Amino acid sequence: MTGERLGGRFARLWTASTLSALGSGTATVAAPLYVASRTDDPLVVSAGAAVSWLPWLLFALPGGVLADRVDRRRLMVLIDWVRVVALVVLAAAMLTDRAGVALLYVVLFVVNTGEVVFRTAAQAVLPAVVPRSRLERANGWLNGGTQVTQNMVAGPLGGFLFVLAAAAPFALNAGTYALSAVLVGLLAGTYRGEGPRPGPRSARAEIAEGFRWLLSQRLLRTMAALIGLLNVTLTAAIAVLVLLATERLGLGSVGYGALFTCMAVGGLLGSVFGDRLIAAVTATWTVRVGLLVEAGLHLALAASRSAVVVGVALFAFGVHSALWNIVANSLRQRLTPPAMMGRVGSTTLFVAAGGNCVGALLGGVVAARYGITAPYWVGFAVAVGVIAATWRVFDRATVAAAYAEPAAAAVREPVTG
Repeated sequence: MTGERLGGRFARLWTASTLSALGSGTATVAAPLYVASRTDDPLVVSAGAAVSWLPWLLFALPGGVLADRVDRRRLMVLIDWVRVVALVVLAAAMLTDRAGVALLYVVLFVVNTGEVVFRTAAQAVLPAVVPRSRLERANGWLNGGTQVTQNMVAGPLGGFLFVLAAAAPFALNAGTYALSAVLVGLLAGTYRGEGPRPGPRSARAEIAEGFRWLLSQRLLRTMAALIGLLNVTLTAAIAVLVLLATERLGLGSVGYGALFTCMAVGGLLGSVFGDRLIAAVTATWTVRVGLLVEAGLHLALAASRSAVVVGVALFAFGVHSALWNIVANSLRQRLTPPAMMGRVGSTTLFVAAGGNCVGALLGGVVAARYGITAPYWVGFAVAVGVIAATWRVFDRATVAAAYAEPAAAAVREPVTG
């Protein structure tokens, strides 16, 4: 059904993305389980999170340059096969009882480095795969596939496979990346950034060019800044949510997990119906209402002792998060020149990852010093400030002009051969 509306090339891209998300999700669940089976040192266990986030800070910007220099489809295929090899080595070492925590972390670093570049290239490929008028629907379906497989299916599946054999989740992940490589390889044509390239330049110069272009675009730079800032407060909130759930809401482990299910269900519905909702209320009000929902989530977490209220707030946030991603990705893909698509996308990823890293540290520090609800009151205050500062940026005329832009970013059919 999806493929008929968006084309066969998108169907292959969507299937590859969804399979990869399933494999990545199972490995993400299994990795800390494996570490915990080998050591009870909190520092060693927590190092896994650092290993997973570090590549986003180190390689997001260089990855954007690479995605703009080479054929993006071939780059995605190469990355998938490299990740297959790394995961097969890990699974084989586990089966022969030769795998240690150090090997696991090396493989996680390789896999997540690949994910940084792969995601940048995939976002840059999408405008050449679907018609410009279908970008919202395509981004919604991509996000929805990830929501279902990574946030709903992968958790229990990864835990079940780990009980059967420690290597099983990682072997499954290798298989999903191999299938992804085959499917992406079947995309016809070449997918290079178009436009003049004035002689050889350093990666630093190309990163700076993409950054300057992003800064020159009021709408896109505002959205990038918001993503970074709001990720700080959101990640800080999520980092101590387990304490809020147990100490204030009186929930056990099942109830705590159900809160994430509420958010995932909201994200799924927002992804599936996102293009229709955005068309009905306009992108302007999608963003504005989303900012109000963000503020409402922090207020509910700070002030309410009802698990039902918090669950509803997380559900609404899940819907908002999906719609925000659809609007943000689609606007960036519409406005960015094809030759810069990788660098502009990677700059946004870098800013978002930086916000996540700061927020993960900030949440615990603020909660420890000022109390468990303090991160949520801070998040509410920041969200209110953001609404006041950016409300006019997303006016109807500005957003409508972005959607009408014929473009620097106009989608062209890839060269077939």
